[in-house]
Amino acid sequence: MSAQPDLLYSEEEEALRATVRDLLADHCDAPGVIARIESGAPHNPALWKALTDGMGLAGLLVPEALDGQGATHREAAVVLEELGRAVAPVPYLTSAVVATEALLACGTDDLLTELASGTSIGALAVALNVAPGAAYNVVRHENGLLHGELTGIADAAVADALLVPADDGGLYAVDATAATVTPQISLDLTRPLATVTLDGAPGRLLGDAEPAVRRALRAGAGLLASEQLGLADWTLTETVRYLKDRKQFNRPVGGFQALKHRLAQLWLEVANLRAAARNAADALSTGEDTEVAVTVAQAYAAPVAVHAAEEALQLHGGIGMTWEHPVHLYLKRAKADSIAYGTAGAHREALAGLVDLQAP
Repeated sequence: MSAQPDLLYSEEEEALRATVRDLLADHCDAPGVIARIESGAPHNPALWKALTDGMGLAGLLVPEALDGQGATHREAAVVLEELGRAVAPVPYLTSAVVATEALLACGTDDLLTELASGTSIGALAVALNVAPGAAYNVVRHENGLLHGELTGIADAAVADALLVPADDGGLYAVDATAATVTPQISLDLTRPLATVTLDGAPGRLLGDAEPAVRRALRAGAGLLASEQLGLADWTLTETVRYLKDRKQFNRPVGGFQALKHRLAQLWLEVANLRAAARNAADALSTGEDTEVAVTVAQAYAAPVAVHAAEEALQLHGGIGMTWEHPVHLYLKRAKADSIAYGTAGAHREALAGLVDLQAP
């Protein structure tokens, strides 16, 4: 009999949240994020250094023996909640979670240590939209060299090491300087995508690609729900604050019954999302019913995050059309996240198979 999941935050997790939120308040304000995406280089090296070198957060999932923190997915989920609240342009999900999980599956000590310290950024060369159980593209391995093109790779432009699956079943570490990384047009400018082209690039065999990629994508999907939770929570909080201040007919707009109902419904959705996201994080940390918890979280998270961002834009009076206001960043991140690591529909279909309740 499986143990009951622990959905509550521990004192240590709340302390971690407060520290990360304070750090983001100092290094990741909305005008700064907008200025970065306008520059074409959204990645924030100073913030990344503070998160990794200053706080050691890149190594939360890495054992202490490999210079990591030896923490669990629960702590990583708290960090991602706060990064989601700030739409922080850092490769935490792609490097500290997805790439790290792939390396943990392969047992690659040296590269894991580099990622844990933040001295190197890793990116799994699998398209961002691939679900944990779906097929993914591979490159050709020939005479010890890699050839091929992979598209939709998140944060490849800032990666130092690319983890590339090949047609021989292996996962290879490729120095990013040996690849051609071409930016793609991305809806979410804070998490840019790129095409990775390998033309005879040397690669170091890490291990079997299939189990490593599956483990990495499952963790990515499960913890993405926490990022979506942070995003939805911020948009709800800011919308309530705005409607308390905005007045019409000499009374706060938030006092109108129709808007109260919309906000109450949104609050319920966000509260349910919190339960689903915490359940996924707890399941990843304990290994109990992981696949079901992750698919449930992702089936629910994407529609709620998108709905919260859309309501924020509408109830701010369409202010999302104003570039200087950050709500458009949240809507774009929510829409991009809704197809990351599988769509809600793909996860519902997977869930039906897992619990033997096939849809008609």
